[in-house]
Amino acid sequence: MRQRSPLIILILIIIFSGAHSAMAIEEAPYEVVKVEGDFEVRNYAPHLLAETFVEGDFEDAGSSAFKRLFRYISGDNRSQTKIAMTAPVSQQSGEKIDMTAPVGQQKSGDQWVVSFMMPASYDMGNLPVPDNPLVTLRQVPARRMATIRYSGFWSEKNYQKNKLKLDLWIQKEGLMVSGEPIWARYNAPFVPWFMRRNEILVPVSK
Repeated sequence: MRQRSPLIILILIIIFSGAHSAMAIEEAPYEVVKVEGDFEVRNYAPHLLAETFVEGDFEDAGSSAFKRLFRYISGDNRSQTKIAMTAPVSQQSGEKIDMTAPVGQQKSGDQWVVSFMMPASYDMGNLPVPDNPLVTLRQVPARRMATIRYSGFWSEKNYQKNKLKLDLWIQKEGLMVSGEPIWARYNAPFVPWFMRRNEILVPVSK
């Protein structure tokens, strides 16, 4: 039994990796300006967000908001046009919008604002209007972000540890913080914690 254990572990890793690859989805485009280990400075182009505000603690807020936003991209909008999906979203009436990455979470007063980036094929003129008034659409201007990439659990402890690392790096680089930090998750919940791509992004001035 001991001889088979490494093989079993390898098979599980391959299965999870394959499942993750099969769910490859569009990501927010950016240009890398500087790289230093797990840190990067990136220039993001303007893009659209569908976002919603929720109350709750750090770890629970994302879960409740995700369901609301997921219903929107699954057809909870005013349009009746069907669009082919690039992610495993259930078939429902209404327009289907491709899933993108990452899912962003940001503190806003006593609430959290959680957002999905909309596919680049949309603009404010043709993006379906949400049926749920708690889901809003917003144009984000071009901006420069300092980032740190890390794996592991979606916990506040893990976030705070890496946020401190990023803050120190930003200070070392002499960058000027120009906005609130964003917590970004790129993977589905079934992806093992050690294979997850998590990031913290902080807007900075040039």
